[in-house]
Amino acid sequence: MRTKILAVLCLASGLWLARNLYVIFLTMGDEAAQGAIYRIIYFHVPSWITCFTAFFVAGVSSVLYLVRKNSRFDTLAVATVEAGVVFTIVGLVTGSIWGRIIWGIWWTWDPRLTWALITCVIYSGYLMLRHAIDDPTARAKNSAVLCIFSFTSVIITYKAIDWWRTQHPGPVLSFRTGGGNIDPAMEHMLFQNLGALLLLCAAIVVVRMRQEDMQREVEALRRYAHAL
Repeated sequence: MRTKILAVLCLASGLWLARNLYVIFLTMGDEAAQGAIYRIIYFHVPSWITCFTAFFVAGVSSVLYLVRKNSRFDTLAVATVEAGVVFTIVGLVTGSIWGRIIWGIWWTWDPRLTWALITCVIYSGYLMLRHAIDDPTARAKNSAVLCIFSFTSVIITYKAIDWWRTQHPGPVLSFRTGGGNIDPAMEHMLFQNLGALLLLCAAIVVVRMRQEDMQREVEALRRYAHAL
């Protein structure tokens, strides 16, 4: 069943992304002020929304693990964190490329950028913590606690442009600005790419959950062998 789900997710996300790439680079015109580099927004913004979504799912899964002690929630948490870190890196890289063209620099210690980097480091630390703890129960419990508190960094990153004066551009999506900051056709394309990236993220999560299940089986066999 999971194999069929993975195949559907991969096919759907691949076709959707291919279609979006064609539209973005071959049919849509340049933005009036920023030119061709503006196209990177179709990957930058959806990548951040995708990683925030993944981290939210990881946080909820961690809470459910602590409440129900079901290892499936721990598996979902680590899989979504790994996927979230991937899209966080994509967001940081695309943002740096945009900044190099528009600002003339690859990086600035702007509050939004700084907290985005901190978020990436925190969740990378979550993954390192899991590798540092051998006992499965202790690993799952400690990781769940860290994952829940780590979501605070996601909230700060999201709200940074509202709380502090920042060099980072303000919100562009109409549901945050009340409309007018982005052309409707551009916003539609942005949401199209968001849908494709969310499907891709789901595919990554399914793959990692399968690998995590296999790893748990290997660890169980090792513990059994050591007990003999």
